[in-house]
Amino acid sequence: MVDKDYCMSSYLALRYVEKENVDFFEGIKYKRPHLKDGEKVYVRTASDIDKSIALQIEKLRGRKIGILLSGGMDSAILASYLKGCDAYTFRFLGGDFQRDEMERAEKFAKHNEMRLHYVDIDWDVINTSLPKIMKEKGGPVHSIEPQIYQGAIQAKADGIDLMIIGDGSDYVFGGMDQLLSKEWKFDEFIKRYIYIDPKEVLNSPISMDYLFERYRNGENIDFLKFMSIVATEESYGSYSNAFETAQLNYYDPYEMLEMAEPLDLERIRKGESKYLIRELFKIRYPDFNIPEKIPMPRPVDKYFENWGGPRRKEFKSNLNMNNFTGNQKWLLYCLERFLNIYD
Repeated sequence: MVDKDYCMSSYLALRYVEKENVDFFEGIKYKRPHLKDGEKVYVRTASDIDKSIALQIEKLRGRKIGILLSGGMDSAILASYLKGCDAYTFRFLGGDFQRDEMERAEKFAKHNEMRLHYVDIDWDVINTSLPKIMKEKGGPVHSIEPQIYQGAIQAKADGIDLMIIGDGSDYVFGGMDQLLSKEWKFDEFIKRYIYIDPKEVLNSPISMDYLFERYRNGENIDFLKFMSIVATEESYGSYSNAFETAQLNYYDPYEMLEMAEPLDLERIRKGESKYLIRELFKIRYPDFNIPEKIPMPRPVDKYFENWGGPRRKEFKSNLNMNNFTGNQKWLLYCLERFLNIYD
């Protein structure tokens, strides 16, 4: 089924097309997110997580393994089970963007005796790779996909045949601390969660309220269930598309784990997001300070500081770009770029 207006609205609001078998155009199939197959391992303690990750990594021995290594604790923990392997760290704007993050990654690589490779990312790299990853997805993409794709291409050229990532930790262990920060009213959660309200920028917007209605609980919303399904699908889909475009296998040990007990929201709301992961970090790195959560770096504010906004007829005219963040500008730019290529 082709429904361009729906697909545009869904992408801007959710960063992916939520409905199955709905495409932007005839002959261009949209690839929805899919999760890795495999039985989940239920964990209660940091020790449980430790044992499960060690067992998962052991089963991968014999392959040429690389890891996407940031300065955060999720990838650092995984790196501690992969001593001596190749690590890939994104470097933006010649290393001037989020230097603290990059320096922590360098320390983790040195501690684990890894061969550290920098994946240099600039606007030309992003812009050049966009058509390939959009063609693979059948739609516009998340702003992290071009850099993941570039990292995968570089690793593949180095002979890596399996890349380890740590994306799933946030969704399994309570890393989305801002969205877990309170009990949300239904309407306020919609306003907080969506990335761009389609009716603010599109001439023919489609409401995404139907999706949130599935999780309504009276005046409130079951935000934990919403995030475990919707947010997880969206994020995992970004990684899967980038790696599949590069034709490189990847594996996320966190994705195979599940909490055996409900998240302790009180601990998270007091500042202990991913409290079990924090405990595991101290086990694996007793002499390191716990790094605070930082989203995967990408200087979208710099990229779009002088961008005038979309010009196609699907968008409202004279949008004030000063009202949009860099990440929101990316969504508008990428959607227009996709439409320019395929429409």
